[in-house]
Amino acid sequence: MDCADTTLSIGPAGLCTLRQPYVDSLVSIITPAYRAAPFLAETIQSVQGQTYADFEMLIVDDCSPDDTAQVVGRFAAADPRIRLLRQPVNQGPAAARNRALAEARGRWIAFLDSDDLWLPEKLDRQLAFHRAMDATLSYTAYRRISADGLRVGRPIRVPDRLDYRRLLGNTGIATSTVLIDRTKTGPFFMKRTYYDDFACWLELLRRGGTAVGLQEDLMRYRVVGGSVSRNKARSARQVWRTYREVEGLGLLRSAWSFANYASRGLLKYWRF
Repeated sequence: MDCADTTLSIGPAGLCTLRQPYVDSLVSIITPAYRAAPFLAETIQSVQGQTYADFEMLIVDDCSPDDTAQVVGRFAAADPRIRLLRQPVNQGPAAARNRALAEARGRWIAFLDSDDLWLPEKLDRQLAFHRAMDATLSYTAYRRISADGLRVGRPIRVPDRLDYRRLLGNTGIATSTVLIDRTKTGPFFMKRTYYDDFACWLELLRRGGTAVGLQEDLMRYRVVGGSVSRNKARSARQVWRTYREVEGLGLLRSAWSFANYASRGLLKYWRF
């Protein structure tokens, strides 16, 4: 097979694979959801309020014991762009994202966690920027908000550009700001690892992709007490495991990357 053929793309192993017939203008929004009922309605409403209306939102209920599925079901019944997917057993966010990725029809893949929010022009502004930069992956600035949404933090700026080497030591990409062009990546999926999102961005950039940052505040990252991302000691261990076990880096390169990652994280989170 010749990967110059417009129906083919380079797969994760560097092999030619059949390219999916993506809908060119459609943004497929990937949202894993577990115990998400308290915040999910507000998250969905932030998507419905987008000035760019050509989207599908695939929300994967990972066997939540609360009313997550019922919340999504009410929105899906009134808006065909909202789709509820239900996992047969709890498998974690990577499997939930992969379920949605397998069913996504859009050229564009956006990620939005179940407790985060988008500002109304997020998709419009980022799509225009992404096309202009001819990028593989883009991400935006954002602000943190408290669990109740009443406290809004300072703007978190992002790097203008990241390649694989720079991303190894950087905390600049927030998952709920990411937009990916699948005509450049071909099919991709999350690895079953703790930081599946970070590992995915690394894989895409390792293939030679370009990641660019839009310095516009377009997302609200909700800080929920007791969430996994707030456990900094555990997070640090998992970042180290990503370097050593997922990326296969040597000890010295892992140490260099981790030192940069930790220092940038401290600078980013030293105040709300």
